[in-house]
Amino acid sequence: MTLPKLHVAVLMGGWSNERPVSLMSGEGVARALEERGHRVTRIDMDRDVAARLTDANPDVVFNALHGVPGEDGTVQGMLDLMGIPYTHSGLATSVIAIDKELTKQALVPHGIPMPGGRIVKSEELYESDPLSRPYVLKPVNEGSSVGVAIVTEASNCGNPIRRDAEGPWREFDELLAEPYVRGHELTTAVIAGPDGPRALTVTELVPKSGFYDFDAKYTDGMTEHVCPAQIPDNISELCKSYAVQAHRVLGCRGTSRSDFRWDDELGEAGLFLLETNTQPGMTPLSLVPEQAKYCGMDYGDLVEAIIADALAYGEGAGQDRKGAG
Repeated sequence: MTLPKLHVAVLMGGWSNERPVSLMSGEGVARALEERGHRVTRIDMDRDVAARLTDANPDVVFNALHGVPGEDGTVQGMLDLMGIPYTHSGLATSVIAIDKELTKQALVPHGIPMPGGRIVKSEELYESDPLSRPYVLKPVNEGSSVGVAIVTEASNCGNPIRRDAEGPWREFDELLAEPYVRGHELTTAVIAGPDGPRALTVTELVPKSGFYDFDAKYTDGMTEHVCPAQIPDNISELCKSYAVQAHRVLGCRGTSRSDFRWDDELGEAGLFLLETNTQPGMTPLSLVPEQAKYCGMDYGDLVEAIIADALAYGEGAGQDRKGAG
């Protein structure tokens, strides 16, 4: 699809923990659009965002926000009410996908394996471990590995966890506790198109030290991206199959990225989907642009493809609104 010249509002920034990443994503998108002759209005998300969007009156919004409220359905609902087409997933999908427990409830019945676990009150952690060590603690509705901790027998947080120990238990009232899956960190991007969603490839993420946390994701040189991952073909195909299935079941639009852990000692039974990100990063270190490039799609093509999908969906949604009126 060849895009006409458009007025695109790039929505970025905001006030979540992922604000710096969103600003980098948004600026990259804005520059790519300007290079292709589109008119761009950059909007750093604040409480007056609806008024600023009304003043700008764009043809479409590129939603480059990460975290709350740009990725949890709040902004999506606002844009739906305003009747402005926007990129990436809609309200219901965003509400489910940002919540790791709701995501499990949606995907596991469809045969997509995910680690077990349960929601725990942070206060409980000071009394006893919720699972056998090693286990993972993570916020229920944050992305980009924000607040993730791996609790092992050798952890310096104590056993049980001390109240003065640094960790997500000091920042969040509730956390998701999951068994730790040893092995490989894998990720697969999916992009929507006129013929349906397709998986790009599989990347293995190899942190230079520690694990693939927020800093490792967004600090140049801290993580090696092996693209495509040097893993058996059956595991690669399974990652791509699960990623496309998750995209479909959750109702994702535009792009999504599914993250996996794979225990190579267990073969296919050792592959677990951890989460599906409905608004993957678009920074120079981001995985979706990297995988798209490997598949022959440059950054500008990727941005325009995401917008084309938003416009195609927006036309149908607009017809639905007119019919309802």
